[in-house]
Amino acid sequence: MKTLIVYHSRTGITKKVAETIASLIKADIEEIHSKTNYKGPLGYLKAGKESSMKKLPKIEEVKKDPSDYDLVVIGTPIWAWTMASPIRSYLSKFSGHFQNVAFFCTMGGNGDDKAFLHMAEISGKEPKATLTFKTKEVAKDFDEHMQRVKDFVQKIK
Repeated sequence: MKTLIVYHSRTGITKKVAETIASLIKADIEEIHSKTNYKGPLGYLKAGKESSMKKLPKIEEVKKDPSDYDLVVIGTPIWAWTMASPIRSYLSKFSGHFQNVAFFCTMGGNGDDKAFLHMAEISGKEPKATLTFKTKEVAKDFDEHMQRVKDFVQKIK
């Protein structure tokens, strides 16, 4: 099965999970870059505001067409209890182009259920599987949680 991992990561936590999944299933990978700067404390506030208001920031052109893949695994950090706004932009742009999807997220607090619901609504697809990590699980002891990643991979194969 031809698989693409797509993600946005402000701090590198979501990127770490995306790269791990991609390496386990030998998938192509693409990071979604916003044209908005979310770095630093002001970027953090801007990110939360955009996400809570369901904004669609401009994203850089993607190199990989999701319609070329049997499965697109989409990863997002949780910002203000929902998906990151660059992921909302990506899903909105390519809605209707996904054959199958799976979702994962990283978060400091909560919001994964709401994010996954909105991701399914926008993509037009129910996910084959979902995976949630707390930020501290990835940052401090990710190796201890590898079985959860492997279980997710088994569900999407």
